Amino acid sequence: MITVDRLTKTYGGFTAVDDVSFACQPGRVTGFLGPNGAGKTTTMRVMVGLTPATHGQVTIGGLKYHDIPNPGRHVGSLLDASAQHAGRTGREILTLGAQTMGLPKDRVDEMLALVGLTETEAKRRLRNYSLGMRQRLGIAHALLGDPAVLILDEPANGLDPAGIRWMRGLLKGYADRGGTVLLSSHLLHEVEQIADEMILIGHGRIVAQGDRNTLLSNAEGATTTLVTSLDNQTFSEALTKAGYVVDPVGEGLRVHATSEQVGRAALEAGAVLTDLRSGGAGLEDLFLELTSTTQRDAVPGGPVHEHMPALPPMPPVDSPTAPTGGPHA
Repeated sequence: MITVDRLTKTYGGFTAVDDVSFACQPGRVTGFLGPNGAGKTTTMRVMVGLTPATHGQVTIGGLKYHDIPNPGRHVGSLLDASAQHAGRTGREILTLGAQTMGLPKDRVDEMLALVGLTETEAKRRLRNYSLGMRQRLGIAHALLGDPAVLILDEPANGLDPAGIRWMRGLLKGYADRGGTVLLSSHLLHEVEQIADEMILIGHGRIVAQGDRNTLLSNAEGATTTLVTSLDNQTFSEALTKAGYVVDPVGEGLRVHATSEQVGRAALEAGAVLTDLRSGGAGLEDLFLELTSTTQRDAVPGGPVHEHMPALPPMPPVDSPTAPTGGPHA
């Protein structure tokens, strides 16, 4: 179990983490979400003793990291996949880790097989690894000591879709066996699929936390439903008569009611529905809404885009200047 208690980290006059408190429970995957510079990595660095806290503390299993005997056997971490010595091979890196933790040599082979690095790849030096291979090696190193807690900062970076699916299954299986997982990521769709609980941070402060359903139930528009029927006009009148506010949207209707209420209304009105789904915000919408003041990129149509020059029109297909292929055509 990870317990973060009123953690604050300042650098001069800048506060990177501001009075943050949360807990990560065994048997659960906790997603740690926030824009660049929100304080995620700083919090994780404090957890594993790489950065001292200004105020507050982090304990893992009731102990501060530097008080845990042979910490690699209890806490596995991956904060930077490129932090290992670039001149060492993947096998050498894992072997040194195993020796430091007092593990048998065959543990290295087990971890290489677990993360899908072949013997040929294990003999290559880290400087010749792709980012995805470095991530796999980093995950292998984090799992080397069979720890009870995993702390991973953006572990999906550089992984292809198959690799992301593999990692998702690996971490879910680890949590199902009672492990505690704290996962930082900007891949919101992946976090939404894997995390049992999510913590959103912006400007160094927690802005929301809870499981997916709890977070989305509190989002603006969470109690609206998008519905389409064979006769929208008649169904709209029935919904209005039942006391619901209805707005036309695209080819359907937005109803200020839950999906269950709309479904029951359709049953009573004898309406045939062709689409029925929640009209509330998704995780990405909630994330952007709660961290809007910390985003670096402007929203399309915002001030930056309003002052951008218009793009020239494409020439006709039969024009001598029309493009005929890619940049090397």
